[in-house]
Amino acid sequence: MFVSRDATILHADLDAFYASVEQRDNPRLRGRPVIVGGGVVLAASYEAKARGVRTAMNGRQARQLCPSAIVVPPRMEAYSAASRAVFEVFAHTTPLVQGISIDEAFLEVGGLLKIAGPPIDIATALRRDVLEQVGLAITVGIARTKFLAKVASGVAKPDGLLLVPPDGELAFLRPLPVERLWGVGRVTTGKLHALGIRTVADVADLGEATLVSVLGRAAGRHLHALAHNHDPRPVETGGRRHSIGSQQALGRGLRSPEELDAILAGTLDRLGRRLRAGRRTCRTVMLRLRFADFTRATRSHSMPEATAHTATLLDAARGLLATALPMIIEQGITLLGVSLGNLEDDRSVQLALPFDAQSGPELDVTLDAVHKRFGSRAVTRGTQLGRRPALEVPLLPDDG
Repeated sequence: MFVSRDATILHADLDAFYASVEQRDNPRLRGRPVIVGGGVVLAASYEAKARGVRTAMNGRQARQLCPSAIVVPPRMEAYSAASRAVFEVFAHTTPLVQGISIDEAFLEVGGLLKIAGPPIDIATALRRDVLEQVGLAITVGIARTKFLAKVASGVAKPDGLLLVPPDGELAFLRPLPVERLWGVGRVTTGKLHALGIRTVADVADLGEATLVSVLGRAAGRHLHALAHNHDPRPVETGGRRHSIGSQQALGRGLRSPEELDAILAGTLDRLGRRLRAGRRTCRTVMLRLRFADFTRATRSHSMPEATAHTATLLDAARGLLATALPMIIEQGITLLGVSLGNLEDDRSVQLALPFDAQSGPELDVTLDAVHKRFGSRAVTRGTQLGRRPALEVPLLPDDG
């Protein structure tokens, strides 16, 4: 793959997105610590972050750290509208935009020199336009590679702009803590710290073979490449997702198997609707778990035929949950998530024989139509009655 000799990739990332939208829309929240979400922190303003509040933290712990915080309920429609407005600014900046989430994207601006000037000028104009047109602060990192542009925006936060010149890449990268490497979470950080590895330079100097022996083949090779700033991936546009997922933080309270099954069923209902709305099917169901000690585990199952049939997907997910229940009972659970992978277009799926009463999608299609017209709670499972509906977070469109 080709990597530009110039720093032409922008990573644009909105600052404390949900909380910033709340502060924008409510003047009394500006300059004050804001927490979005009650039981679990969905987002925190920088004033709250300064007191130690973090996303996915238990709400009670967050309020202990920051008693003066103002807790507000999430407004997903407002966040979706803000995201659409920001992506319109991106689209007016360059046609080469790769959305990563609703509040961040990569932009390739290498072909705009004669039209809009050098990347630093384009990034400056982009930040100004987002602030003036949407009312939100955005941080931009500029580099030759996507990885380094993302690192640069992280270092520049909040409300910053940082260019990493090609001749200063390793000088910028090597002193940074290992947590800045893309994909290094709490568990990997612990493994690296146990070996005395605390900076990117330490990772780069360790050698690929040693990293593979400690972290496994895929993770070891990945971190070795990033520590040397080897990232040939271009900014890609127009691609469809290879997977979709949803997860729910559960706090630290005990959860019965029946309660976990109800959460799982609600999650598969939502994911099934997303599959069918996008005219997609999936072959692989993956269960994601986080335990009370913050360790994680995954379980997956691949089906003989691709499907978007909710009952079939739920049966597979229930089987995975059943195998994980002994670990959950022993270690406690704080997060339950499901991912659907190996997605395909439903128009290219070979139908399987024989057909029976369980194989048709008629019920799913009918329920989807009811939900679209009357709302997601118009018809629901008996296990969902009386339960607070899970938040359906804003999503990037799955463009085909």
